[in-house]
Amino acid sequence: MDVSKKRTGRPKAVLVLDENERETLVRWNRRSKTAQRLALRSRIILLCAEGLDNKAVAARVGVRSQTVGKWRARFVEVRLAGLEDEYRAGAPRTVTDDIVESVVTKTLESKPKGATHWSTRSMAKSSGLSHGTVARIWKTFGLQPHRVDTFKLSPDPLLVEKVRDVAGIYLDAPEHAVVLCVDEKSQIQALNRTQPLLPMRVGYPELQTHDYVRHGITTLFAALDVKTGKVIGEIHRRHRAVDFRKFLDTIDGVVPQDLDVHLVMDNYGTHKSALIKAWLKKRPRFVIHFTPTYASWLNLVERVFSDLTQQQLRRGSHTSVASLEKAILEFLDARNEDPKPFRWTKTGEEILESISRFAGGVLKLHRYRARTSKTGD
Repeated sequence: MDVSKKRTGRPKAVLVLDENERETLVRWNRRSKTAQRLALRSRIILLCAEGLDNKAVAARVGVRSQTVGKWRARFVEVRLAGLEDEYRAGAPRTVTDDIVESVVTKTLESKPKGATHWSTRSMAKSSGLSHGTVARIWKTFGLQPHRVDTFKLSPDPLLVEKVRDVAGIYLDAPEHAVVLCVDEKSQIQALNRTQPLLPMRVGYPELQTHDYVRHGITTLFAALDVKTGKVIGEIHRRHRAVDFRKFLDTIDGVVPQDLDVHLVMDNYGTHKSALIKAWLKKRPRFVIHFTPTYASWLNLVERVFSDLTQQQLRRGSHTSVASLEKAILEFLDARNEDPKPFRWTKTGEEILESISRFAGGVLKLHRYRARTSKTGD
């Protein structure tokens, strides 16, 4: 037998890469976010393209030679697409569309006996499904029966005019004027934990007791400069009209006299008292822009109060009102060292359109629930 014609095994499929294929395989092999199985197959093809046989490639990448042969053949047949996993149909569905619809309908239109809302386990018991299946259905349709939000539509008869006015002054402030969002954060309590705080450690959060001792209250009057983000702050132990007038005196002294002052504030009785009206009448450079009733979200200084609560008050522990007031002033000083203004983007018309859509949705939901409850009766 001619030795030169002796067979040495199954012939290898000829594998030649063009430039684009080589670049793609190299990228898949090197990219950190590539799936490991795809990166391995890319290395196999790159080594095969260097002329190595299946056994040599298998030894280099740590797989069987049969695996190398499989991906070599797949690549030669359909090129880069051959390195992807083939579609697997999987097991047939056991939860039909009718079952899903039944769970969604029951979640929206009924309540379990003796409870205000469904849980995954109570719904699973009622529907005969597993609680995991119920959870997946709820997630798909965005249902969260355990959650409840609050809302309050403003009954202000001048809602439209006030929204347009406040949003307009945020987006297009008058020339030679400063726009200040003014409000007071009242009833701030000086709370002291009943036991010392335990500091944060690796693997453990800061610990504090759930109970506390009250040591008095104070009030922060604040005015946020919409353009610069700086805050004028003043602390008073009470929030009467006379205290608010003192704060207005502070604003009058801080803002240069050649500038008009536009104040955005809510309809709190202190802001509309005879004392304040008389003070404003004597100072024509002050212009008032009232937010609608139940629309404190239009006043940007509320964002400052939210930051104060999150960053200083909620986890603070104070043995006296003086200690609390010192912490509040430290917060304002730190903020004013690097002020960042809040950027307002909504026009008055966009806000009113959103309110209209929400109000219409609430009305439709109210009518729907009233109709279904009567039907159920």
